[in-house]
Amino acid sequence: RDEAEIRGHRRTYIGALPGQIVQGLRRAGSKNPVLMLDEIDKLGMDFRGDPASALLEVLDPEQNSAFRDHYLDVAFDLSRVLFITTANVMDTVPAPLRDRMEIIYLAGYTEEEKVAIARRHLVPRQAREHGLTSEQDIQFTPEALRLLARGYTREAGVRGLEREIASVCRKVARRRAEGQTDLTCVTPDTVTSFLGVPRFEFEELEQRTGVPGVVTGLAWTPAGGDILFVEATRMPGKRTLSLTGQLGDVMKESAQAALAWVRSHSSQLGIAADFWEYSDIHVHVPAGAIPKDGPSAGVTMATALVSLLTGRAVRSSLAMTGEVSLSGRVLPVGGIKEKVLAAHRAGVRTLILPRRNEKSLMEDVPAAVRDVMTIHLVDSIPEVLAAALDELPTLREVELTG
Repeated sequence: RDEAEIRGHRRTYIGALPGQIVQGLRRAGSKNPVLMLDEIDKLGMDFRGDPASALLEVLDPEQNSAFRDHYLDVAFDLSRVLFITTANVMDTVPAPLRDRMEIIYLAGYTEEEKVAIARRHLVPRQAREHGLTSEQDIQFTPEALRLLARGYTREAGVRGLEREIASVCRKVARRRAEGQTDLTCVTPDTVTSFLGVPRFEFEELEQRTGVPGVVTGLAWTPAGGDILFVEATRMPGKRTLSLTGQLGDVMKESAQAALAWVRSHSSQLGIAADFWEYSDIHVHVPAGAIPKDGPSAGVTMATALVSLLTGRAVRSSLAMTGEVSLSGRVLPVGGIKEKVLAAHRAGVRTLILPRRNEKSLMEDVPAAVRDVMTIHLVDSIPEVLAAALDELPTLREVELTG
């Protein structure tokens, strides 16, 4: 938060020093090192100055050839330095800085990667820190590590996972100090007895779906992917669409576009043409305390509406994602890797994805996950309905109007 950390202090101050950039170059002993600036999304402006404006001079290739440190008070060439910055979120990074960066998004670890990291690094480190120095003192089964990663943490990295492993190690160390040496292998039952019931559990798909109007969707979160349920119901009324579940503006517009498409193709779908004249429709996305937004639930909402109005249930082991247009096109969305892995963890065995996301699917999703799932790549809503609904004898070929 202090601008002087970048530009340095003027030599008139007692204890003045050069800024961290110049000090880093001095430690490296080179004019073209690699400097990493960690978590620049935490930049803040206060009475001590604006670090973002100082960083602008450092990172801008048009300016950094004559960077002036207050302590040196001479122009210094930073154009040969390779700067790497990190951030957890991009929203708080000032726009002028973003314009001068090439942004590379790194996906979070998969569940299998977390288990491997825990087995190779986290467990040995926590065992040493708690005095459990040999494999005879403590061992974690792969199932126990998987339960810790899935049921007790929800994050992109492994920091929370290491905390949970440390909690288990502390309890094992206490038991050994009390003379109980029988516990050396930590199993899922051991984890639940030490840490209590899992804090995060995927909903049972069979319990939540299988009725008309309920469809499983996929969502991207900063902690990875997750599944969500879209529920639609109908009651007597007059042309009212209610949307609940802390939905953002983009998600509300997706619901309106989905309803417009269903209304415009009601005759082909076997739905009464005047159903909207005497009906109110309520669309709810559970977990109402969590804000939700984005266009990727468009096909899920369209399928939920068709399922509700035709009385045909969606297959329980199926999930979908994709943006929908008024002409019935299924448009690509982001976060495919995280969404597919979340579906795999939740027990989904059939996926519906936009065809234009095929490249992301093949390049980012592990083959071991793709091979155990049936994945339908679609271009239009009729293709989605054909793959999702349990028997829809009244569904005829719907011509796209776009």
